[in-house]
Amino acid sequence: MFTLHREANALIYEFNGEFLRIEAWGKNSLRVRSVFQGTLLDTDYALLPQNEIIPEITIEEYQGILRNGNITAIANINPWNLKCTLSFYNQNGTLLLRESGDGGALNKDSRKFSGKIGGDFELLVSFASNPNEKLFGMGQYQMEFLDIKNCTLELAHRNSQASVPFVLSNLGYGFFWHNPSIGRVTFGKNVTEWYASNTKQMDYWITAGNTPDEIECSYSAVTGRVPMMPEYGLGFWQCKLRYWNQKQLLEVAREYKRKNIPIDVIVCDFFHWRHMGDFHFEEEFFPDPKGMVEELKQMGIELMVSIWPQIDLQSENFLEMKQKGLLVKTERGVEICMRFGGESVFFDATNPKARNYVWDKCSKNYYENGIRLFWLDEAEPEYNVYDFDNYRYQLGACAQVGNLYPQYYSRTFYEGLKQQGQDKIVNLVRCAWAGSQRYGALVWSGDIHSDWETFRRQVCAGLNMGLAGIPWWTTDIGGFSGGDPADKEFRELLVRWFQWGTFCPVMRLHGDRASNDRRVFRKDGSEALFTGGDNEIWSFGSENETILKNYILIREILRSYIRTLMQEAHDYGRPIMRTMFYEFPEQEICWTLTDQYMFGADILVAPVMYANMSKREVYLPEGTTWTTIHDQKEYQGGNIVSIDTPLNVIPIFIKDRAKKFLNEISKLFS
Repeated sequence: MFTLHREANALIYEFNGEFLRIEAWGKNSLRVRSVFQGTLLDTDYALLPQNEIIPEITIEEYQGILRNGNITAIANINPWNLKCTLSFYNQNGTLLLRESGDGGALNKDSRKFSGKIGGDFELLVSFASNPNEKLFGMGQYQMEFLDIKNCTLELAHRNSQASVPFVLSNLGYGFFWHNPSIGRVTFGKNVTEWYASNTKQMDYWITAGNTPDEIECSYSAVTGRVPMMPEYGLGFWQCKLRYWNQKQLLEVAREYKRKNIPIDVIVCDFFHWRHMGDFHFEEEFFPDPKGMVEELKQMGIELMVSIWPQIDLQSENFLEMKQKGLLVKTERGVEICMRFGGESVFFDATNPKARNYVWDKCSKNYYENGIRLFWLDEAEPEYNVYDFDNYRYQLGACAQVGNLYPQYYSRTFYEGLKQQGQDKIVNLVRCAWAGSQRYGALVWSGDIHSDWETFRRQVCAGLNMGLAGIPWWTTDIGGFSGGDPADKEFRELLVRWFQWGTFCPVMRLHGDRASNDRRVFRKDGSEALFTGGDNEIWSFGSENETILKNYILIREILRSYIRTLMQEAHDYGRPIMRTMFYEFPEQEICWTLTDQYMFGADILVAPVMYANMSKREVYLPEGTTWTTIHDQKEYQGGNIVSIDTPLNVIPIFIKDRAKKFLNEISKLFS
């Protein structure tokens, strides 16, 4: 016989080896966990402990009801087979989401645990699908659309893909799959299915909200919020692949200052070391790191340095780390995770001893030289072959916990900097999972190509990343690979991307640009890693330099506005880049717009994302007057307008508190 009862502040269902627990977890929110022939686990992968909430619980013979504010869970027991089906409603009694149920004669299981020989379980959780529903979020996938309904998504990280399993529905709920297993999700027309390839339990969180903002704030309250962005995160960041010596890097910084172009950060990219895992500058090319940092600081520029989690088999630290068990293990075959610039193994970021070891090296070799800003590359991690079942961490098999790696990687440097007394911490990182944001993760979209289609994908990726709870996000302006600074067509793409980058959470120019002189040699004649072509704003022609400089100046003019957006992200978890429906959920058309967005509440951004585009249409939400920044023309909301887009113009419309910047910005277009 089944049991349906109250246990403290939770509703419990037990039958045929399953133990199901539903409990209040934050405002208007519930956590649902289930195990099969086991003990419920209090995992804290992303969900943070919450103050105790006493929900209203009612139990009848074949039904249990739990209410927490605006959300209600109903557990219905089928008298025929005693299986339990869960449904979730809002405060108005409107159905938000329900499990697919047993299907009558089909005799299915909404929560299907399938035992793995010698291990734990595969898990498939099924929900009924509303074919008219719109779904958003889930992190960063390289797709040219926002609504992920009718999509199947891999729950795994890859270079340029960050799986953050939180989805927001236009029906008024948010759903978080609190499971770091490698898997997939299908938002089908007939069914929604969440699949974990290797897990111990089912664990998800659901919230009800009247607006997207209410849902997002509830989600960030239980998974954590970003620190306050440091002041140098508000301006322009200069980067390329790669400044291969100290002299070159400093000369670029000096040239920006000589040209009176504001710059907050300059980045020293990968292989400033000899071997991956050495975690220090190669002395021949960077003889005085401390002096380099001091000169940059005198110019008002912070230095960011690249860190890779790979440990080369030739690294000075490899044997010690291997002996201490600080490296990722392979289940079969040769113990090599990646082959680039040497054969290497990743350090095991889930191991606290490994995190301490890596930070200790970076603290001595970077932090003590004045460096406070780290670029955590390869954070997925980027395995040479993505055979996720072939790797094992201290925390467990990669197939079971692998999606946690980037969160722990960010945590390594966040906690290290915290111990040094730092407060406003930001780490540029190439991947994230839920909870990464609380460790100062600024995610960028990976090694993307330099073309228009890829550009369009980034706009959607950034918006869905924000909805997935990662408000700090950026791209390589111009794309990472395939750009030739001398090519007229690439220059147009670069300018358009740069204009859009002005209105991203962080504005960062980066890329592996074409060059006829890529080889780098040491004094002894040995070859170091290659470098790339010039990637400074004066590298793309004098006319374009003027345009790019003006957009850097626009970023500077908006610095106080951007600071308020960063404060909102810190205080409430709001994204910086916001879908149109985030700010205007009552306007149905805003749920369908993919090529324009809000930068905070008062700036509407309409990027130019096609070559030779001389005009573009923009929908202006009703209820306000909108003003363009380039010519100060006013437009009434509730209309679609056509705007001329010469190369120096990206359609930007402002309202309310941003209007005070109009006069200063418009001077740049005169």
